[in-house]
Amino acid sequence: MSYLNFDKTLLMNLEKSISKEIIRTNRAGTYNFTTLVDCNTRKYHGQLVMPLPELDNSNHVLLSSLDETVIQHGAEFNLGVHKYEGNNYYPNGHKYIREFSCETISKTTYRVGGVILSKERMLVSFEPRILIKYTLLEAHSPTTLRFKPFLAFRSVNELTYQNHLANTSYLELKNGISMKMYEGYPNLCMQFSKTNSYIHQPDWNKNIEYYKEQERGYAYKEDLLVPGYFEMPIKKGESIIFSAGITEVSPRTLSSLWEQEITRRNKRTNMFSCLKNSAQQLYKREGDKTYLLAGYPWFGARARDEFVSLVACTIVIGRMDYFDAIINTAIPEIERFMEGEREDFKLLGIDEPDVFLLFIMAIQHFALHQTTEEAAKRFGKLVIKIIQFIRKQNHPNLFLHNNGLLYVNGTEKPATWMNAVENGRPITPRTGYIVEINALWYNALKFASEIENVLGNEQSSDLLNYQAEIARDSFVKIFWNGTYLYDYVVDNYRDEEVRPNMLLAVALLYSPLDKQQQKSIVDITTKELLTPKGLRSLSPKSGSYRPEYIGGQKDRDWNYHNGPVWPFTFGAFASAYLRIYKKSGKSFIERMLNGFETDMTELCVGSLSELCDGNPPFKGHGAPSFAMSVAEVLRVLDMLKKIDNEIAE
Repeated sequence: MSYLNFDKTLLMNLEKSISKEIIRTNRAGTYNFTTLVDCNTRKYHGQLVMPLPELDNSNHVLLSSLDETVIQHGAEFNLGVHKYEGNNYYPNGHKYIREFSCETISKTTYRVGGVILSKERMLVSFEPRILIKYTLLEAHSPTTLRFKPFLAFRSVNELTYQNHLANTSYLELKNGISMKMYEGYPNLCMQFSKTNSYIHQPDWNKNIEYYKEQERGYAYKEDLLVPGYFEMPIKKGESIIFSAGITEVSPRTLSSLWEQEITRRNKRTNMFSCLKNSAQQLYKREGDKTYLLAGYPWFGARARDEFVSLVACTIVIGRMDYFDAIINTAIPEIERFMEGEREDFKLLGIDEPDVFLLFIMAIQHFALHQTTEEAAKRFGKLVIKIIQFIRKQNHPNLFLHNNGLLYVNGTEKPATWMNAVENGRPITPRTGYIVEINALWYNALKFASEIENVLGNEQSSDLLNYQAEIARDSFVKIFWNGTYLYDYVVDNYRDEEVRPNMLLAVALLYSPLDKQQQKSIVDITTKELLTPKGLRSLSPKSGSYRPEYIGGQKDRDWNYHNGPVWPFTFGAFASAYLRIYKKSGKSFIERMLNGFETDMTELCVGSLSELCDGNPPFKGHGAPSFAMSVAEVLRVLDMLKKIDNEIAE
């Protein structure tokens, strides 16, 4: 049995099975995303979803679903499932599923009487094409397969309805057809590896419902065009491959293409291998540029997320090639910003106050995996340039005060990762001296001093170290309240909310705090914030605590950073905890990881979600696959591996 395996008992229970999703990407923006039983529950779901930059900056669903029907002795058994009004599901194909596994690629096994049919799927690397392979494992009489495609041709941010503008005509291709419902879209080429009959009967399948959108207070019903159906016989032991892409393919090459793609896949046999695969799903290549997406299915490339996640999602999993590609794409964006440009950045949020400091942290993590000498050689000049950029007050929202700390304006626009807004203004208006930004600043100054020392610039190194000491003294005076750190300080106001942000002051390689202060912070964080899925964004003792990420957009925005658990925060917690308890803390961190392992089978199979409810059972929400969650748990696994190596030595 594979590491990720689900049996018929769970799969036949729609209440449980449709909450579990699986996503696969081609590392160039195209994805395949649906539930384990192939019942779409979001407008983002689809068999083939891809970016169409010639239209807009959105992803677009071309092929929404592909319904299969097994035919024997004139009896039809439809394997599809869709939700309609009144909590009605039809045609209930999930009742034939016997197993779903995802060791190398996703595989669904159906049993219909004496027929056992397997379905496997994968995307072609760097090409917008989905391949689905059907194999008849068992049959005692002649068997026919019928396939009905459900077409959307719309943005993931919209829904489609029956209309007179849709072009329902088709062009014949070898073993298939191509269709283009609307001008501006590419042709969708649907072909099989085997000769088949195509019956053209265009019809709209109306009022399909997406309950995830309904929960979020959005429009949730749509009509999909079913142009007709394909039909072909299949023999026991035979495999048939379906291809959907925007270019025609030679059907006779589909088998070799399948085998070629299989060799690119890695097995998912444990937590690390699952997260390794998940991290690679987040790569996006655009021409000669490469980005690390913040998450699927709705996030693009965001600077903060990319720099937090970069080293863990590349170097830690053995993909130095992608580290180089991603950072070589990011550096020109950083340099353009420092030269005064403020528009047309592909890396979103590059102007946010903590981003450059997080970039320096990423270089610091690079140095831990390589050497400080290599980091200084490759990135030293840029690190020093960033420090000078900030010291010279050239950043539009980082103001260096005489006390050595950075002051930020977060009243008009969010200044940190707690960035939910209402009517354009921050819901959590963290402003002034912000605890993690100044912890990052102290860390950056100390690391820059180290870099200058390696480069032989001793005078500059001493100056940076001197400035760091000024910042450290002020940091303690401003933020330390005797037990923990204020979240932010502005004028005479000191925010006393217990949040995970203060942990960076302990977790970073250079901490401005003494050991007793560090331990006090770890202790209160453990007591008030720690859960099996990471840290709460706010202590339950707060009057503002709102633990559940539910309701309409307004409710979810208000709750977003005021109680729900953010799994990525566990990376800082583990770093801080191991700093205090060292090797003796290893077993505790290992036990805490069990919660994340469980989470990988709850929402997005094999990956980690953006956030969870702050109270049991800590249900997952947000982006089903989130880069910072994946990265920080990978980083914790790497920390534990290094401790094991030290013990072995």
